[in-house]
Amino acid sequence: MSTTLPRPLTELSADEARRTALRAQGFLGAPNRRAGVRGVLRHLGAVQLDTISVLARSHELIPYARLGAVGRKTVETAYWTDGHAFEYWSHAACILPVEEWPHFAFRRRAFRARPQWYHDLPDGAYDAVIAQLRAEGPLTATELGGAKNGGEWWDWSASKVAVERALMYGEVVCTERRGWKRVYDLAERAVPDELLHDELDDAECLRRLVRLAGEALGVGTRADIADYHRLKGEQFDAVVADSGLVPVRVEGWDKPAWADPAALAAPPRGRHRTTLLSPFDSLIWERARTERIFGFTHRLEAYVPKQKRVHGYFAMPLLAGGKLVGRVDPAREGSTLVAKQVSLAGPSAVPFMAQALREAAEWVGCDAVRVERVDAPELAAPLTAALA
Repeated sequence: MSTTLPRPLTELSADEARRTALRAQGFLGAPNRRAGVRGVLRHLGAVQLDTISVLARSHELIPYARLGAVGRKTVETAYWTDGHAFEYWSHAACILPVEEWPHFAFRRRAFRARPQWYHDLPDGAYDAVIAQLRAEGPLTATELGGAKNGGEWWDWSASKVAVERALMYGEVVCTERRGWKRVYDLAERAVPDELLHDELDDAECLRRLVRLAGEALGVGTRADIADYHRLKGEQFDAVVADSGLVPVRVEGWDKPAWADPAALAAPPRGRHRTTLLSPFDSLIWERARTERIFGFTHRLEAYVPKQKRVHGYFAMPLLAGGKLVGRVDPAREGSTLVAKQVSLAGPSAVPFMAQALREAAEWVGCDAVRVERVDAPELAAPLTAALA
């Protein structure tokens, strides 16, 4: 990290920083229903994709948490029609607004300069995939000749390796997910002409992404802001002075922070959302940040051996009153939403959990909620009663 740090412009209390982060992420104030799902995507700058589907897939849960019960088909249509978005490597595999295509030129260049790959590619395979897409239009890997060779999951076919490499290079774009399969098209067809360029140098790409991440977070440390689009700390250091973000001090934070000046100009006010959060929600992506802002330790345990899980396979934090006050590991059995394991901060969180569970159940088409276990047994009866 650079040794000379700028003098903080102002100091935020821990509560001001928390509320600033909530507003920046779309959880404070009235939701912008007119802008809808596309507005959420533009506001956040990245929505993470993941294969796990319990209540719904994570990219559906993100707008649900901010807008309420928007139709799931509406969500998919908003993301994947009219060339509005594309999928690329940001925080992870993410849906990104198409306006951000130029900003990832630095990453496309880095992939093209990569000295070695895990998969070898037969001569002609890359050009064959490009030619097929040019002739036939958008295709899945299966339609390009099959995704696998028949072995383990990583045993990709030559056409799958080729099209994924073309995706990383930026010659091909993932324009939608169909049955969870990527649909590939040529970038020259899928990206508007005015955006289809790699003219920005690396420094300008990084400067813009640091600025956008700072705006999406409201306030954050070097690690918070760099992590948003998986930048390196030294990449952040190189551009933050020119990013437009301003240095601030936050009460209780032991590291320097930067804030979006627009967030500082207007105190965060408005009503708080009460909702369940996907573990992949950008509000809680970064564990150290979540602990620092909310005093809440959050970890996705889907990839932890069952006997070592503390809170469950897909524990979803409960946001209420601007704080994280519990979590639930949900499942669906027919038309019943099952709260397999519930943790609550105390009795005051019971009505919020009941509200969040009822609303989530209705959203996914369930007509009943059943609670299996509450970590604090004395809260089980009150929660069941509140659900009734």
